[in-house]
Amino acid sequence: MSEKTPLVIQSPFIQGTKLQWAWDSTSLGWLKECPRKYQYHMLEGWRTKAEAVRLEFGILYHRALEHFEKYRVSWAYEESLRMVVHDLLKWTWRDGKPWRASAALDMEDKVSVLCRENLVRTVVWYIEKFRNDPAKTKVLGDGQPMVELHFLISLNRHPWDHLSEKPYKESYALCGYLDRVVSFQGEDYGMDRKSTTSTIGSYYFDRFEPDNQMTLYTIAIQAGFKTPVRGMIVDAVQIAVGFSRFQRSILFKTQEQLDEWLTDLHYWLDQAERYAAQNYWPQNDKSCQNYGGCTFRKVCSKSPSVRDRFLHTDFEKHFWNPMEPR
Repeated sequence: MSEKTPLVIQSPFIQGTKLQWAWDSTSLGWLKECPRKYQYHMLEGWRTKAEAVRLEFGILYHRALEHFEKYRVSWAYEESLRMVVHDLLKWTWRDGKPWRASAALDMEDKVSVLCRENLVRTVVWYIEKFRNDPAKTKVLGDGQPMVELHFLISLNRHPWDHLSEKPYKESYALCGYLDRVVSFQGEDYGMDRKSTTSTIGSYYFDRFEPDNQMTLYTIAIQAGFKTPVRGMIVDAVQIAVGFSRFQRSILFKTQEQLDEWLTDLHYWLDQAERYAAQNYWPQNDKSCQNYGGCTFRKVCSKSPSVRDRFLHTDFEKHFWNPMEPR
């Protein structure tokens, strides 16, 4: 479905262990929220069908906007838009029917809007809304736009290097994909695009200040692409029946905030090493109600002896690999 040159896909885990060496904002966020949530999502690969729909909708949305930016290098606006719509229609026609439309309707109402028609509409409306966007995409040395940038940044720390035995050869690393790097009002920013079925307002953007992902991306742009950005711009879209609503917010980051985040990161890596060595990932029951309730709340509310049965009934396996091209 993607024309990207495939990368050599590595495992984010040290072979033969449950210790992760390549961390992205998603996996690190799970660990920070709750070690048990990290275990279920990252180590065991459990995900609900509704989560799978949301994830694929987001991936297709990002990919379409990436393709539009790249088409604009060589083609006019109208032709670039036409080619992106063609791409979307091709990507979302599966087994003789539109992507997910019928499957999603069997799920919760909010997920049912994440269908082919609404995806195409949202991409077209976003492109049209920001046709004369004052935030201009920066360009790499080879002339390509700075969109969907993969990064892998060494932390110059080796797993278990504080122990007497020989540490692992690979250094810990931060990895992931950056949506876009832009110049806006004379300064540079990273840009992250979000899609949601919830209403967008000031309280929606409050969740990103502070935020694990936004801080990590700011560090990645500065360290990996040598671009001194002021922070992140969040472009959010609310997907609903009959409309898509867009809103933008700017998040500023100081160097002190970035340094503090990196200091804290090493404490979280210490925790991960301890959990992996003991093969036990404790439950943080104070985060169960966050963001409307954790996906695994009903599972964790059961007696430990029967949780596996509920996982197999209500979830499906889909492992998250931050090293895999999207």
